[in-house]
Amino acid sequence: MNENDSVKQDDGAFRAVLHQHRSLSPTGFLILMSLFGGVCFVTGIVFLAMGAWPVFGFFGFDVALIYLAFKLNYRAGRLYETVELSREMLRVTRVHPSGKRESFDFNPYWVRVLLSQEPHGRTDLRLASHGREFSFGRFLTDDERRDFSNALSVAISQARVACV
Repeated sequence: MNENDSVKQDDGAFRAVLHQHRSLSPTGFLILMSLFGGVCFVTGIVFLAMGAWPVFGFFGFDVALIYLAFKLNYRAGRLYETVELSREMLRVTRVHPSGKRESFDFNPYWVRVLLSQEPHGRTDLRLASHGREFSFGRFLTDDERRDFSNALSVAISQARVACV
């Protein structure tokens, strides 16, 4: 789990909020776009002075495409998932960038945490119960998935013991 993820465990309850990691802050994005835009503008002026005026427009188009790509990436980064475990229920809620919510409920007594690892090291984190499986935490790194799988497995074991 990364520093943006929060985990609470008290009174037999477990709650975690899983966020995607963003390595470039909004301030860093502004600095990057300013530098990139400035370099493209100066280089475009040089080409404009040499008579290659269409190149200036292409540099502007490059800046616009990079800006759009970052904005779409930041929008996709608003996806998050909450995992709430009580003695009665395990609920995973996925909140999409559009605000749409999906909730998936499992009985903690029957649910299993599955962490499959492929030969090249990639992992897949799933919950399985009564023949159905639900994949979650896809945006986490492999190490974060391993850590969260262990933490959730321990919490489910404790919830099962509390039910008995």
